[in-house]
Amino acid sequence: GAAGDDGARERRAPGDGAADAATDGASGIALPVLEGWTGESGEAGAQVTTRPYPCPGAAELTCVRSGAFSMPAQAMGLKERTARATAEADIEANIEEAYGGETYGSITSREEVAAKAVTVAGQRGHLVRWKVETASGVDGYVQSLAFPSPASPRLMVLVRFGLDDHPTAPRPTVLDQIPRAIQKAELGTGPGREV
Repeated sequence: GAAGDDGARERRAPGDGAADAATDGASGIALPVLEGWTGESGEAGAQVTTRPYPCPGAAELTCVRSGAFSMPAQAMGLKERTARATAEADIEANIEEAYGGETYGSITSREEVAAKAVTVAGQRGHLVRWKVETASGVDGYVQSLAFPSPASPRLMVLVRFGLDDHPTAPRPTVLDQIPRAIQKAELGTGPGREV
């Protein structure tokens, strides 16, 4: 999927002694940084991605084989009150942002491949996953996952996933692996934190 960058973030590369998680302060969660992935923490979102490469539809742009991007659902204009409604409301925009436009050429087909309840960071959530085919020949999976924040249950968290269906991309099992590994963020004061 296309890589996004929306504001100041703290980048953590694999093996630099940093934590194994990227923290989304507003959502109160930590995304796992898998081996070979890079994580970026932020006050209003976080992301974990594989190594960038030139987008197949526009080589001057940067894409990643796989990524997960978290943010409060309200930041994406979603006001639905349940995890299922939030995930279902987001999937079309997620598909277009991940694989539409010039990054992969046009989307030539799309099909829902999963829609299920999941437990994320102790909260009851819901995910919707679609398989997309593009004009560039690089197809992929797009997933929208929504769940109440473990830090503030009235806040709905959205995690968008993109995964190329390509030999150099992670296996599709990562779309279930990452949600299982999302944790409640350890927020608050401590060594190295300002009070």
